[in-house]
Amino acid sequence: MTTPMLEIRDLHVRVEEREILKGVNLVLPAGEVHAIMGRNGSGKSTLSYVLAGRDGYEITSGEVLMDGQNILDLDPNERATAGLFLAFQYPIEIPGVSTMTFLKAAINAQLKARGEAVLSTPDFMRAVKDAGASLQINSDMLKRALNVGFSGGEKKRAEILQMALLKPKLCVLDETDSGLDIDALRIVSDGVNALRSPTRSMLVITHYQRLLNYIVPDVVHVFSDGRIVKSGGKELALELEAEGYAGFSEAAA
Repeated sequence: MTTPMLEIRDLHVRVEEREILKGVNLVLPAGEVHAIMGRNGSGKSTLSYVLAGRDGYEITSGEVLMDGQNILDLDPNERATAGLFLAFQYPIEIPGVSTMTFLKAAINAQLKARGEAVLSTPDFMRAVKDAGASLQINSDMLKRALNVGFSGGEKKRAEILQMALLKPKLCVLDETDSGLDIDALRIVSDGVNALRSPTRSMLVITHYQRLLNYIVPDVVHVFSDGRIVKSGGKELALELEAEGYAGFSEAAA
């Protein structure tokens, strides 16, 4: 039996004495794209932060296995080295650090941690140029401080560029469509779709069905009150769009 890329087993998480995740179970096979949909406050972003290892979240029980390894025992940088990537809903700004400098440091840190040779400057420049072309990222954008003064679309394109260069095994996209107009949404989605691979899995977290018109999932999970209450094919997203989350909230109660 093939080991899933990601397996979440009965995950319970508290934040400041309040239970946010109340028994999450999910299996994400290699090569598949799964979407998590739910209203505000259902726990979707909490799940993404817990996967990435953000501080402030108390895991009271459960396991998160990536390629069979419990990553809850790993520091965030170790999870990244193992192949996990989180695209933030609100990417942070890093004044004084150019996008190019950040990208080179991130890539070479991961290569070094894996015992691989770091990229030479010409090889790095070539990789950035190739990956950035389809995302409409030009040299001026790369020279600017990371995310400082970037539009919503530029921030999201910069994150997908990071994903393309780091080549993670597991991509978690937390509301990537947030703040994007229709043109930026199309560019970002095309960038994500270009990274679909039999050896890479993606977990796409969103409120809205519109993103899933562009990044078509294999499975849709409905999140309500800290857990998955229903799973189905891509048509489940259309059902949510038509009927809303109220029925699923009642099912979770």
